[in-house]
Amino acid sequence: MLVRRAHEPLKGQWNLPGGAVELGETLQEACSREVLEETGLEVRVGSVIEVFDRITRDERGQVEYHFVLVDYLCRVVGGTLRSGSDASEIALADPFDLDIFRLNEKARHVIERGMALLSEEV
Repeated sequence: MLVRRAHEPLKGQWNLPGGAVELGETLQEACSREVLEETGLEVRVGSVIEVFDRITRDERGQVEYHFVLVDYLCRVVGGTLRSGSDASEIALADPFDLDIFRLNEKARHVIERGMALLSEEV
C-alpha cells in the first residue's frame, strides 16, 4: 500500500504510510493510527522491518527535517480503503512492479525486506 504525500516532507511523492508519534502513544499505536488516518484501513501491527534515520537538508545544507523511522509489517483487519488527511492518493501496488511510483531507494528496500519477512512467516 502506497500513499502520495499531501504535505512536506516528500509532498507529491509516493511512499509508505506513516507519520509522527503523539505524546503518550506507543510506536505500534502510532503506526496503526497513521495507517488508519492516511488509508482508512485498520491494521494489526506486526514485526519491525527496519529502523533508520531520514535527514533532509535545505539548499544551504542546513538540516531541514530529521526523522527516525520505524517500519512495521502490518496486516489489514478492517476499514475501507480511501485517501485520508495526509495522502492525496492511495494505491495498492504490486511489490514487483513499483517503477511507476518512482519510490526512493529506501522505500524500495523496506518493501523488499517486508516481502522477505512475510515469506518467512509462511
